[in-house]
Amino acid sequence: MPDISLWFQELLAGNVIFTPTTLGYYWDGLVTTVQLVFLSLVAGLVLAVPLAIGRSSRHRWLSLPIYLYTYVFRGTPLLIQLYIIYYGVVFFDGIQETFLWPILREAFYPALIAFTLNTAAYTTEIFRGAIKATPRGEIEAARAYGMSDALMMRRIILPSAFRRALPAYGNEVIFMLHASAIASVVTLMDLTGAARFVYARFYAPFEAFLFVAAIYLCLTFTILYFFRWLEKRLLAHLRPQG
Repeated sequence: MPDISLWFQELLAGNVIFTPTTLGYYWDGLVTTVQLVFLSLVAGLVLAVPLAIGRSSRHRWLSLPIYLYTYVFRGTPLLIQLYIIYYGVVFFDGIQETFLWPILREAFYPALIAFTLNTAAYTTEIFRGAIKATPRGEIEAARAYGMSDALMMRRIILPSAFRRALPAYGNEVIFMLHASAIASVVTLMDLTGAARFVYARFYAPFEAFLFVAAIYLCLTFTILYFFRWLEKRLLAHLRPQG
């Protein structure tokens, strides 16, 4: 069996820009981007579910603070939020003497916090709309069976709302992938940061950024394919028969 590394080096032998070293930067950037987007989406989804339930509450003392949070984070640019969190943590008195400082001084974690809070705000509103759109017949049927509000939320409303919110949430995942390109402004070596490094080193903007655009495109189509497959599985009962 031929050595893959030797075959790869021969393939790139006549290439000045895309060498094993520069492709290594792209690979590291890809890993960082995927980690950042995946972790922020998971954490944002965990936050969004209880926030969406609270946002749907009739009690204003519960729904109003959540509304203000989603209004602020959906109404301001993610770049500004990233700057405030990344540069703002140093202004907390005593933060550098706490156990949090070794974490917060790394660019990855402030970016993760900013992305998580941003996607949680959008996802909260997506799920709130899906919860509000629950057919009244389903709620009345659950009450007729004697379900409590908590049991009805867990067994009827949330599963139904998740299926309705799936197309909109798929768009949010893609938006977060594209928004992750701003992470490089806080010295994080993501995909866009790797493209900037290659551009600065070889002064080849088209090659560097077109290559990274192709990577983003492949990731986007992968996400689209996954959510379409998920919609077919979870919304199979809505497809016309025959």
